[in-house]
Amino acid sequence: MAQFRGQQSAFGSPGYEPRWTDADKDGIGTAFSGASRVWFTLRRGIVTEVYYPTVDRPQLRDLQFLFADGNGFFLEEKRDLNYAIERISSSQGYSIKSHDRDQRVSLVKEVIADPNRPSILIHTKLDSQIKGLKAYVLCAPHLEGAGAANNAFVVEASGRELLVAEKKNRWLALGASCGFGRLSCGYVGTSDGYTDLVQHHRMSFAFDEARNGNVALTGELRVSESHEFTVALAFGESLPNVVSGLFQTLGFLYKERRQVFMRQWQTAAQGRKPLEKVSGDKGHLFDASYNLLLSHEDKIYRGAFVASLSIPWGEARNDENGKGGYHLVWTRDMVESAMGLLAAGNSAPPLRALIYLAARQDENGGFPQNFWVNGDPFRNGMQLDEIAFPVHLAWRLHKLHLLEEFNPLVMVKRAAAFLLHQGPVTGEERWEEASGYSPSTLAAVISALICAAGLMRTEKDGQAASFVESYADYLRAHLEEWTVTTRGSLLPGVPRHFVRLNPAKQGVATKPGAIDDAMLDIVNQPPGSASSYPARDIVDGGFLQLVRYGVLTADDPLVSDSLRVVDEVLKVDTPAGPCWHRYNHDGYGQRPDGSPFVKWGRGRAWPLLTSERGHYELAAGRDAKPFLSAMERFSNGTGLLPEQVWDEDDRPEVNMRRGGPTGSANPLLWAHSEYLRLLRSTHDRHVFDLIPEVAERYRGQPIRARIEFWQPNHPISHARRGHTLRICAPRPFRLHWSKVGDAQWRDSDSQITGIGGEYLDIPAGAFDPRIEFTFFWKDKKTWEGRNYQVEAY
Repeated sequence: MAQFRGQQSAFGSPGYEPRWTDADKDGIGTAFSGASRVWFTLRRGIVTEVYYPTVDRPQLRDLQFLFADGNGFFLEEKRDLNYAIERISSSQGYSIKSHDRDQRVSLVKEVIADPNRPSILIHTKLDSQIKGLKAYVLCAPHLEGAGAANNAFVVEASGRELLVAEKKNRWLALGASCGFGRLSCGYVGTSDGYTDLVQHHRMSFAFDEARNGNVALTGELRVSESHEFTVALAFGESLPNVVSGLFQTLGFLYKERRQVFMRQWQTAAQGRKPLEKVSGDKGHLFDASYNLLLSHEDKIYRGAFVASLSIPWGEARNDENGKGGYHLVWTRDMVESAMGLLAAGNSAPPLRALIYLAARQDENGGFPQNFWVNGDPFRNGMQLDEIAFPVHLAWRLHKLHLLEEFNPLVMVKRAAAFLLHQGPVTGEERWEEASGYSPSTLAAVISALICAAGLMRTEKDGQAASFVESYADYLRAHLEEWTVTTRGSLLPGVPRHFVRLNPAKQGVATKPGAIDDAMLDIVNQPPGSASSYPARDIVDGGFLQLVRYGVLTADDPLVSDSLRVVDEVLKVDTPAGPCWHRYNHDGYGQRPDGSPFVKWGRGRAWPLLTSERGHYELAAGRDAKPFLSAMERFSNGTGLLPEQVWDEDDRPEVNMRRGGPTGSANPLLWAHSEYLRLLRSTHDRHVFDLIPEVAERYRGQPIRARIEFWQPNHPISHARRGHTLRICAPRPFRLHWSKVGDAQWRDSDSQITGIGGEYLDIPAGAFDPRIEFTFFWKDKKTWEGRNYQVEAY
């Protein structure tokens, strides 16, 4: 049994250290097997965050080597060594070569995850020209996602001394195949090994424990006996568990662990489509993107994919305000990842994703804005596209005959009901910043409703399918009224174009024409800047999703004019190729001086938008390969695609180069999925995400809507003359109503929708020129307490 030793370090500050910047991210590694349950990130060639036992739980700040000779010489790996890194082909392991500027010390490392247990392996070859050089390993635990309240110990087990840390019964153990000479536990900044070596150039501290603080573990490696060794970092749920895991990892030859690791990743590549044939980099980014998507699935909660193992601008965030980062489940990003894998020919993870989402769906059909992999909500914003995307995935798997024994109809019906009763105003659009009518959100919702109807018809539920289709038609009929300005001033001669968002709050329906006079609030603005702008003059490229899914044709004049405006206002050229901003006046990005985004900044160019444009160009019958090539050049040497790239002149003093990553999320799995789908679309010569049933219903067809929808969450004040007025509500009701000017009042009972909730149709002539009504709620036997009016126009 492991035994604790006893000398306690002098207490230091519990402290909160900032995380790393994602601009320095080199790679993300894990084993393919579910037994591993660890994920690691690399920055500047060293291990930084390690996630365990689920993909959303970071447990480490960093792990690196230090070097000193006891006579004034000291090197820190992350600051003093130049390095080159490569991904070990067809895996998520990495090879790093590094040396100091005078090439007196050099390292060759391989970093992999143990394929059979939750451990990280760093196999190292050290070469030094400095007499008496000693090598040390320094580990900074941030167990359970925070530097505070960690406990560190030196323990003895089976005749070997080890370093361990614990917090809330989460354990970490550090060992080396060459063994340790001296060991110590200390508090960061006062009694840790780094402080010791900087001051003394040798390890003089030998504290056996450091409790309840921001701690670091330091071990002197016995490199005089072997200049080739393996450092292992193991995780577990108890001291015996973690020590046993560490010994199991170090008890086998590294080359044997590596062989198993590589075989697993080679197995993961079997059966995928040969999309590398249409790439411009011989499949390098294809291989990396495919593996990264697989790597972001949790190994306990199978089917749960997080958006990215990253904390954007982590260097400017402490443990508390960096909590969550992007290592959370967003249904939008998760379905994007599933679609990317599906495009690459892998159907099992997308089906697991669909089943996971069906199990997580709320009874009302909704999902939280984002949540931990165990299902606990993190933020609770309401985004209609996040409700729509799981329906897209269900439809796609159904059409490809890949649902196996899973029937998604209950999930689909609940999602359709949510889209009806909570829409069409979204609480947040896809950029998660404002509510209103969004072209990209409406594209997702309209197409999802048609997909839902198709799935209902397979179950012989034609009544519900027709109801859902009629609502989709209604949304399509009002698309331009809600999201197109006729008074835009961004590009002379093009006053009519799609806007980013027509601002409206849930429970409020804007009147026809309101978009041209609306003001849109924009967040993250610099001090002293305006915080609202005319909505007609704020644009983004979200309307391209209408073409992508089949709601509009690529040559629609409105789309063409909107593209001219977007290119004039949002397009930037980089050495890698063209890229686009999200929208004008965006404040979410690196500040003008290159410093991190903190409360405000300047939105930078997003590579995923280059891929979105590539899909449009393909839909328009043009070549998408220039956009594929740009995506490949936006990635780093190991194949990571960032959320944003720097779009101004180079600033080498802050490591910002035009077309290179900023401190935003890196990688962004949405971008990798976009790339895989653009590869597939280019390979197939048609857009992978196009939904034929949507295109057949709307492309080149006259708008078929003959029903206007009134909902408590969207109480329209005007309805088109000659149309049926459909009153919808989530629960049974009796409508007390009268045509204005008619002394006779009527009472009419609602009927079920087939997807949840009830409705009542008022014939066209019965509400022209205006109808007044109120509700009697049957379930609670109460009156609404107010009257509503709808006017024909």
